[in-house]
Amino acid sequence: MTQPTYQVAPGNWDQGGAAFVDRGVNFCVFSRYAQQAEILLFDREEAPAPFQIIRLDPRVNRTFFFWHCLVLDLPSGTWYNWRVDGRCDTRESGARIDGDKALLDPWATTVSDRLWDRARAARPGDNAATAMRAQVLRDDYDWEGDQPLHVPLSESVIYEMHLGDFTRHPSAGTAHPGTFRALIEKIPYLSDLGITHVELLPIMAFDRQDVPPATAALGHQNYWGYSTHSFFAPHPHFAADATRARDEFRDMVKALHRAGIGVILDVVFNHTAEGGGTGPTISFKGLGNEVFYHLDFTDRRLYRDYTGCGNTVNCNHPIVTRFLVDALLYWVQRMHVDGFRFDLASALARGEDGNPLYHAPFLWATELSPLLNRSHIIAEAWDAGGLYQVGDFPGFRWAEWNGRYRDLMRAFVCGDPGLIPEVATRIAGSSDLYQARGRRPANSVNFITCHDGFCLWDLVSYETKRNLANGEGNRDGGDQNINWNCGVEGPTDDPAILALRRRQARNFIGILMLSQGVPMLLSGDEILRSKDGNNNTYCQDNELSWFDWSQVEAQRPMLTYVRGLIALRRRHPSLTRDRFLTGAPEPGQDLPDIAWHGLKLDKPRWSVPDNRALAFTLAGVSAAEPPLHVMFNMWEDALEFAVPPLPGRRWTLAVDTMAEPGVFPPDTPAPVTAGQIRVGAHALVVLEAHPV
Repeated sequence: MTQPTYQVAPGNWDQGGAAFVDRGVNFCVFSRYAQQAEILLFDREEAPAPFQIIRLDPRVNRTFFFWHCLVLDLPSGTWYNWRVDGRCDTRESGARIDGDKALLDPWATTVSDRLWDRARAARPGDNAATAMRAQVLRDDYDWEGDQPLHVPLSESVIYEMHLGDFTRHPSAGTAHPGTFRALIEKIPYLSDLGITHVELLPIMAFDRQDVPPATAALGHQNYWGYSTHSFFAPHPHFAADATRARDEFRDMVKALHRAGIGVILDVVFNHTAEGGGTGPTISFKGLGNEVFYHLDFTDRRLYRDYTGCGNTVNCNHPIVTRFLVDALLYWVQRMHVDGFRFDLASALARGEDGNPLYHAPFLWATELSPLLNRSHIIAEAWDAGGLYQVGDFPGFRWAEWNGRYRDLMRAFVCGDPGLIPEVATRIAGSSDLYQARGRRPANSVNFITCHDGFCLWDLVSYETKRNLANGEGNRDGGDQNINWNCGVEGPTDDPAILALRRRQARNFIGILMLSQGVPMLLSGDEILRSKDGNNNTYCQDNELSWFDWSQVEAQRPMLTYVRGLIALRRRHPSLTRDRFLTGAPEPGQDLPDIAWHGLKLDKPRWSVPDNRALAFTLAGVSAAEPPLHVMFNMWEDALEFAVPPLPGRRWTLAVDTMAEPGVFPPDTPAPVTAGQIRVGAHALVVLEAHPV
């Protein structure tokens, strides 16, 4: 069937991408050094050649550096690319234009990589038959009244997960494993767990072929997705029907919202899939390399790399700032997400000279946007160039992954001495990092494990990583994990070692849920998932990474414990305060908001070098909330802790990590009548007060 030839008009420059207007589809991209521009139209996703090439006239189709064209009566479902030609004096200008390359629209909302050949795109010459493509689609999605949830961050419990991991294992029993649709089937599990938000590893379209050659030779691909190429498009391989990826994502968001669960996206704005000088040309390199990336001032062929991935996005250039903020607005307004976690976010604070800017335009534009003011914004507050900004992000809305919390709590639970003063500070919300600048405990996102590094069971089972399966000679992944294998490296049948490991895992979750700030739990830790010591499974799309649903029953005691700790946290507003603790009573209360102890009441032994024990009493925020008394013992021996008297109330056991599952429901109280209680070695105990 012969395709018609579509007529064109000048179009408009004020909206990037492909947008339906009254008479057709308006196309627009930015390219400063382009002297010619073409739109390639394809009738099918896999068509080997375009059915029409529209050459733009710079006299009528160019405004400033924007190229635009209105294609009249173009139908929804048409596939397309751009192609531009022009300046390529890369050393001087930074422009890297190849007039033969088919370029993906940076504003595309539906993309295909079915024909994609990364190696071909990295070589000069025509690659139209093997390039990624974008699709023009009308948007008539029915949200059925859905809106973002706006759960305060202070009241949140975040569950970090990889969308594919969660349902790809055969035991998941889903109709379309590893997809947005499959996640919908598992919402009851998430609801029962008690979390308030899922934080999804990258779901924006990424290049699966972006792995080292030796890794590719083993049959592995980029699985985690930290190789984004399209900031407006869901990854097509997370959809059962790739051409409906946008709407399948929305179906998932809508279903999660109905269950009261928000959606936070892990976004990778610090670098792109195009890599460095030897990487492929996908879109940004061919359209505006000199604008979009940090380049060396003396030789602009060279990329400044603050990310460890070959390039760094020049996000504080005005055009790039606008582009990235528009992407955030799109995901909030058109996709209804509830927030964002920014990968290697310190790279986003770098000015065009590479130096950090406290008043970085992108960070402040995100902070102050009235259209993003109810969206959570969370920074991974470091980059691969050595910039570490935990506690130092601008404004008051930016929350941060608190790497100092993670490292300290790992050392404390391992039994390192002399950490008690800082342990108290971290448990109390890291006031040393946030309070002086008017920020609050919720600016600290606390975590023990995340996708980077050991998962929880491996953290207590291994002391050295085992990443040979990744094909990088065990050089990838972090070497400093601050962990203890409990006496044996790796798998063991020793019941004493296994019991200690399970107890240590419970200790980590207990401390996390008892700390002020925002707890983040890594998916699978609640069922003690192991990755066999691999602490960087970025390329492992297999059972090493997948969530094994048969372990839900096999590890029922741990799952019960985690559910119980989350429930304890959510029923105690004193654990989710939006102001820092003072040590003084709240108005109308007879107890200080917090009182610190050691083995004896009011004697926390701050200055004892080898101390590994700490206790505190936390008052309720109102008379209706019962106080908590918490005791940590990270010594090798059991210890006796004093219990504060509370006239008119009695203490009951809420948590004891020496037991399994270790959590005691409030409807079956276990009274504590003595003035002291024995806390086992490497254990924590929580008491909850109730009226006599």
